[in-house]
Amino acid sequence: MTVYGDLIGQDRAIGVLRRAASAAAEAVAGGRGAGMTHAWLFTGPPGSGRSTAAKAFAAALLCPEQGCGHCDACHQVEVGSHPDVTFVRPEGLSYGVRQTRELVLKAAGAPTLGRWRVVLFEDADRVTEQAANALLKAIEEPPPRTVWLLCAPSADDMIITIRSRCRVVTLGTPSTEAVANVLATRDGVPHDVALDAARAAQGDVGRARRLALDEETRRRRAEVLSIPRSLTGVAECITAAERLVKTSTEDADAATTALNEVETAELRRVYGEGSTGKGLNKGLVRGGAGALKELETMQKSRATRIKRDSLDLALLELMAFYRDVLAMQFGASVELANEDRRHEVETVARASTPEDTLRRTEAIMKCRERLAANVHPQIAVEAMTLALRSSGVVHRG
Repeated sequence: MTVYGDLIGQDRAIGVLRRAASAAAEAVAGGRGAGMTHAWLFTGPPGSGRSTAAKAFAAALLCPEQGCGHCDACHQVEVGSHPDVTFVRPEGLSYGVRQTRELVLKAAGAPTLGRWRVVLFEDADRVTEQAANALLKAIEEPPPRTVWLLCAPSADDMIITIRSRCRVVTLGTPSTEAVANVLATRDGVPHDVALDAARAAQGDVGRARRLALDEETRRRRAEVLSIPRSLTGVAECITAAERLVKTSTEDADAATTALNEVETAELRRVYGEGSTGKGLNKGLVRGGAGALKELETMQKSRATRIKRDSLDLALLELMAFYRDVLAMQFGASVELANEDRRHEVETVARASTPEDTLRRTEAIMKCRERLAANVHPQIAVEAMTLALRSSGVVHRG
């Protein structure tokens, strides 16, 4: 299997990357290398495989066979240990100018193994304005063998001066059948279960895999989708909002606690805590305290981001539910994301009008906008649940 084996339903993008890798090999050999450029922007909806595509392309650039999938270079890129690939994954809500300048300096070095130096920047849309300007300068005047691979949900998420200097690779949403086939063949998931998970995940392979294999993920989804029929009064709206925010906080805590402990222990070890010998522990006192404080700040920012991402995922689940309701109200012949909950969708569709449903989807989008603007989650979600109820009473199914 080549490095592109994990890209599901992205044949067009794979074709573009294969041709570019071939041109890159030509350039390394002293040819023109027409079709290869030094800056790429991978875009697509969640789960489409932006980072997967960028990583595959990085391996193809460094592989003597342009992405065979089994050589040392391909393996090193896959596990993140190749000396000529720098992986950037913003942990917090944003990526600052100081971090970007350090990254630019690192990217300016010559390749260790003689082909390319690759910077793979996931969630590049998280850069601050100042950081974007620093990144722009590096992309405008890159070293001859440095390649920037940026990932963002859409080209519009990057400032125009950056995206105009990048070649854009747009990834689409894989079909339900394609995702289900992957779950069935690679993970041994029964086909009917795989289909339900693929529909619910709306093309996000990773999300579909978690829904198919993890009971806790399914439980949380069920809890979110129970909200529409639970909003029978003001008190119930407040309770539902509180439960939604609490679940997101618990998800963030579970995702970060173990990681925080490992990072903190490693930093303390680096600065000599627990060691013996004259002067060893002074490093922790002098430089380690500042480093620990900086690490704690980063960890808090990361926890906030994960909490926000978890809450946003729940809102998208609600949006998909009401999209199904609207489709049913109009008699549209489309695949329901919540086919496994068709009875609940039908119940809400009968108990409300299309206008009600549109107002509800607007309330969810408004909540997402408020959260992005740093409105307190509890307040934003309470306003949403009250708006969801105010469009009409939903009868229990």
